[in-house]
Amino acid sequence: MASQAKKLINDPDDVVTEFIEGLVETYPNLQYLDGFPEVKVVLRADISPATYDKVVVISGGGSGHEPAHAGFVGEGMLAAAICGDVFASPPVDAVLAGIRAVTGPMGCLLIVKNYTGDRLNFGLAAELAKSEGYMVEMVIVGDDCALPPPRGIVGRRGLAGTILVHKVAGAAAAAGLSLKDVAAEAKRASEMIGTMGVALSVCTLPGQATSNRLGPGKMELGLGIHGEPGVAVADIPPVDMVISHVLTKILSPESNYVPISRGNRVIIMTNGLGATPIMELMIASGKTVTKLQLEHGLAVDRVYVGSFMTSLDMAGFSITIMKADESILQRLDAATKAPAWPVGVNGNRPTPKFPVPMPPSSLKAMNVSSSRPRELSKQGLLLEAAIEAAAKAVIDIKDQLNEWDGKAGDADCGSTLFKGATAILEDLKNHYPLNDAAETVNEVGTSMRVMGGTSGIIYNIFSKAVSAKLKGSAISPKQWAEAFEAGINAISKYGGASAGYRTMLDALIPASRVLHEKLDAGVDPVTAFVLSSDAALAGAESTKGMQAQAGRASYISEANLQSVPDPGAMAVASWYRAAASAVKERMSAS
Repeated sequence: MASQAKKLINDPDDVVTEFIEGLVETYPNLQYLDGFPEVKVVLRADISPATYDKVVVISGGGSGHEPAHAGFVGEGMLAAAICGDVFASPPVDAVLAGIRAVTGPMGCLLIVKNYTGDRLNFGLAAELAKSEGYMVEMVIVGDDCALPPPRGIVGRRGLAGTILVHKVAGAAAAAGLSLKDVAAEAKRASEMIGTMGVALSVCTLPGQATSNRLGPGKMELGLGIHGEPGVAVADIPPVDMVISHVLTKILSPESNYVPISRGNRVIIMTNGLGATPIMELMIASGKTVTKLQLEHGLAVDRVYVGSFMTSLDMAGFSITIMKADESILQRLDAATKAPAWPVGVNGNRPTPKFPVPMPPSSLKAMNVSSSRPRELSKQGLLLEAAIEAAAKAVIDIKDQLNEWDGKAGDADCGSTLFKGATAILEDLKNHYPLNDAAETVNEVGTSMRVMGGTSGIIYNIFSKAVSAKLKGSAISPKQWAEAFEAGINAISKYGGASAGYRTMLDALIPASRVLHEKLDAGVDPVTAFVLSSDAALAGAESTKGMQAQAGRASYISEANLQSVPDPGAMAVASWYRAAASAVKERMSAS
């Protein structure tokens, strides 16, 4: 029977904020934003965006993995860490606040572990920051070597190897490299890393009961840092056998997870998962070094041992192996004041601190108008007609979308999009600056945030990317086509899907392709718009029987999807076709 875990805490809901308060009182170079409880951001106390002339590196994710990520904030590593609730991705507003708080003219690099929530929330924040004029790049880290290559777009999970990417990127930024070059070094580092974990116990979330999933004498191989079940449960063997199994999985030439072969130089990180004594970590590390040298023919250049990315109170460890060369070693050896990096911290206990005020949005500072003009231009009238028709089309097929979604998901696609469409119609009456196309599309994305969930984030990302691409008062059809394509690319970039994955992109991509083709051939823009809407519908219909590689439908057998189109794609086809018809009708009447 499960029992209540013993924890030295106050209210379980306050553990993250109270952790941050303790952290900044302990280390002199750290501070936090005054945004509790929604915004939990730890940042370097010595950076001012107005004067800092280097790239900043930002990371973050769910809490419960301490010292990651806040413990790696400091000169030479991260400029800020965005902290979510325990095992929950931080919200978009928190990520955006962190970007605003530390990013200067050289821009910022976001380093994100490969989990859907982190990718989407950091991705939308990146697009919002770009719309405010910030230079932002993002690198996603997936270093897990425990699971076989998955179907679809999920990919490898981000584990403790992410910390080494932080160090490489932070050192590159401190050396004065450009944003492009810092991002390139981080991406290269992420491709050199493999990690696998083993656990003797399951972690316990604050305020919850202790799981008894693992019985006496059992261990779990390849579990995730959020307590997700691993590849297998086995009897606990001597640690020599555990290490041999882990190293074989990471270095397997069949999986080819890391580009490491005999004769290469490597770096080792032995990471405690939260409740593992340093004695056991040192035993595991020593055995790892010996086996890599004698059994795998590798030269070990650096060894790091400690707790870098934990899983609350989980007993166990992970091993990370990274291919080394002189450039990587130079970055790892570079000085840093990040308190959790294993080189010590200089400085005395700080004087009492006060929270840094939340930075304002630069859009608000520019007093950007977001109200309906008294008189609409020709473009404004067309935009109004298209938006209104698109929203009403989605409302009309709410029940049909729910029915389709019920056969492949949780039957709420229509209800979710209904919320967004209703909000758009309401905001259209008073708030959209319709004569300004770029800002109107931006506001549409903001309206759709009421949908929540993945759909709200994806449509918001799409809208922000389209808006960022639209410039000028009289926008040409070609510019619209390019902006539409930019929105599609943003969805693919942050969501990970592409054509053929049974998603909304299977309607958007054909529409974009036909729109470009017709415009390039000199076809009338309105006709090109209508023809591209036919392509959107055909693309949506083609998802019938398509094996899903994203979302909940990826768990449904192909046979069960034979006659069911993807509801997200059908929703796109519906609103896109309605918008095209509305533009055609208004142009014919004028």
